[in-house]
Amino acid sequence: MTFSRRDQATGDIAALRAFAPTLILLVIALLINYVDRGNLALAAPLLKIEWGMSASQLGILLSAFFWTYTALQFVMGLFVDRWGANRMMALGFLAWSMATVLTGAAMGFITLLAMRLVLGVGESVMFPASSKILAQHLPEHARGFANGLMNAAMRWGSAIGTFGGGLLMARYGWRSTFVAIGLASLLWLPAWSRWKAPATPVAKHADAGMGTFSAILRQRNFWGAASGHFCANYLVYFLMSWLPYYLVHERHLSMSAMSVAAGALWVVDSLTSIATGTLTDFCIRCGATPTFARKCAMALGFSLAAVSLVGCAFASERTYLACLIACAIGSGAANAGTFAFAQTLAGPHAAGRWVGLQNGIANMAGVLGPALTGVLVDWTGHFAVAFAVAAVFTLGGAFAWCLGVDKLQVTDFGSSK
Repeated sequence: MTFSRRDQATGDIAALRAFAPTLILLVIALLINYVDRGNLALAAPLLKIEWGMSASQLGILLSAFFWTYTALQFVMGLFVDRWGANRMMALGFLAWSMATVLTGAAMGFITLLAMRLVLGVGESVMFPASSKILAQHLPEHARGFANGLMNAAMRWGSAIGTFGGGLLMARYGWRSTFVAIGLASLLWLPAWSRWKAPATPVAKHADAGMGTFSAILRQRNFWGAASGHFCANYLVYFLMSWLPYYLVHERHLSMSAMSVAAGALWVVDSLTSIATGTLTDFCIRCGATPTFARKCAMALGFSLAAVSLVGCAFASERTYLACLIACAIGSGAANAGTFAFAQTLAGPHAAGRWVGLQNGIANMAGVLGPALTGVLVDWTGHFAVAFAVAAVFTLGGAFAWCLGVDKLQVTDFGSSK
C-alpha cells in the first residue's frame, strides 16, 4: 500500500509538471483578460476631453462589455463542451485581442460600442474553457492551487492594467496604448498552440452523463453553487467599484495614498487565494474529503469577510484599515474555490456548460451590487449601511456553499437532487 501511494504521488507530480505550461498560459490569458476589460475606464477621462462625450455615453460604453459577456455565459459553455476548450480558448482570445486593437482605431461612439460588444463576446469564453481544461487534466487535490492562482490573476490583471495602462496612456495616448496592448497580447496565441492542454486527460473521471442545460438546472447543487458564486461576486464588485471612493471621500485619503492602500489590499487578497487553494489541496492529499476541505475554506473565508465588513461600518480612523485587510483575507479565501466546486460537481464533460450557467448568474451581482451601493450611500450619506448589506450577502454566501451544496462529487445528471 505504501509503495502504491508513493507511486501514485510520483505520477501526480509528473502529470502536474507536464500541465504547468498550460496552467501558466491560462493564468497569463486571465491576466490579459482583466487588463483588456478595464482599460476603457482608464481612457474615459481622455475620451470625454477629446470627443466631448457625456457621462451617459461613457456609462453605456463601460457597461456594454457586460451585455454580451453576461448573456453569452449561458451558452458559451455549450460551445466549449461541443467544440473543445482549446479551440474555443484560442478563438475567444483572438476575438478579444483584435477588439482591443481596433478600439485604438475607433472613430466615434458607435465604433467604440461595437468593439466593447465584441470584447464581451471574446472574453465570455475564458471561464467555461479554463474550467473545463482544469477539470479534464487536473486531479481533485491539485485544483485548489490552480483555481487560487487563476483567482489571483484577476486581481493582478486589474492592478497591472490600472497602473501600467494609466502610465502608457499618459505618455503615449489612449489609441497607441490600446493598439500596443492588443498586438502584444497576440503573442499568446503561438504559445498556446505549442503548450495547450494535451489531448489525453491526465486524470480519468467517471461521469454519469453529459449534463444538458435542463439537467444541470434541476440540480440542487447547481443552485447552491450559483447562489454562493453570486454572493462572492457581490463582495468583489462592491470592493472593486466603491473601495477607491470610500477611501478618498469617507476616510479622506489622498489619491496617491488611496492607490497604495487599495493595491495592497488586492495583493493580500490574491496571495490569500493562492495560499487557501494550496492548503485545501494539501488537506485532500492528507486524507480529508474534498467536501470538508473546500467547504471549511468557504465557511471561514466568507465569515471573516462578513465580520470585517460590519467592522468597517463602525471602525474608527485607527481601525478601519485593519478591518479592510481582514476583509481582503476573507475575500481571497472565499473566492479561491468558486470554480473548483463547479469543476468537481460538473465533471470534465459538463464543466463548460455548468460553469457558463453558474458564472452567468453570478455576474448579475455586477449589475446589482454597484448600483445598490450607490443608492444606499446617497440615501444615508455614508457607507455604514452599504457595508452592512454587503456583509449580509457575504454571510449568505457561506450558507449557500456549505448548506446549499451537498457532497462534493461528480453529479449524476439522472438525479434531480
